[in-house]
Amino acid sequence: MSSVNKKEIEKFSKIASEWWDPEGKFKPLHKFNPIRIKYIKENIIETFKLKNSSKPLLGINILDIGCGGGLLSEPLHRLGANITGIDASNKNIEVAKLHSKKHNLKINYLCTSPEKIKIKKKFDVILNMEIVEHVENVEFFLKSCSKLLKKNGIMFVATINKTLKSYIFAIIGAEYILRWLPIGTHEWEKFVRPEDLKKILMKKNMTLNKLDGMKFNIITDEWKISKDISINYITKFIKN
Repeated sequence: MSSVNKKEIEKFSKIASEWWDPEGKFKPLHKFNPIRIKYIKENIIETFKLKNSSKPLLGINILDIGCGGGLLSEPLHRLGANITGIDASNKNIEVAKLHSKKHNLKINYLCTSPEKIKIKKKFDVILNMEIVEHVENVEFFLKSCSKLLKKNGIMFVATINKTLKSYIFAIIGAEYILRWLPIGTHEWEKFVRPEDLKKILMKKNMTLNKLDGMKFNIITDEWKISKDISINYITKFIKN
């Protein structure tokens, strides 16, 4: 069984060269990144009771699944974390390796999927950011991810809710009207409701610790954490 959706991998491989262009096809992710980094950092510090220094994540082992070109892996590594970034697209991994080498960053990038990864150690933190809506089988994917997490470890899952509002804003608005994303980036049928995510991960001894919405403010041109989970949302699960 595989969690890799070849059609989705091809889609992202075609635009892999644009990962680090803040004005390119991944522009929405560049705008999204500051709030994601802040949320992840603060929740790791709070859970593991770390000191909030210039390298607050020192010694924390993070697995970034569906890492793309390394947009999250690099800043978290700069905060002190040991990062392993995996992606099923070889082109994405090549871009990530090249960019980290250019900036003298030691990040372990691998072209693989969670069910095929050949690493025996378990991780303190697993990131599934904007990935579950692109995999072949969400339940199998999350089951494979949970096996890689230490007891009391954190798994962050950020995705898009399956609502009428998400269809209007995340697909019609973002892809067809505003052209923030290439048409066909998302399929509404693949969006995941928070309650479905919770049900799947409960079976894997994972407890939902936090559920927050993420909302774009057109006036300030930035993302913020919100109580509104009807479109984008982020969850924090802890392994029992």
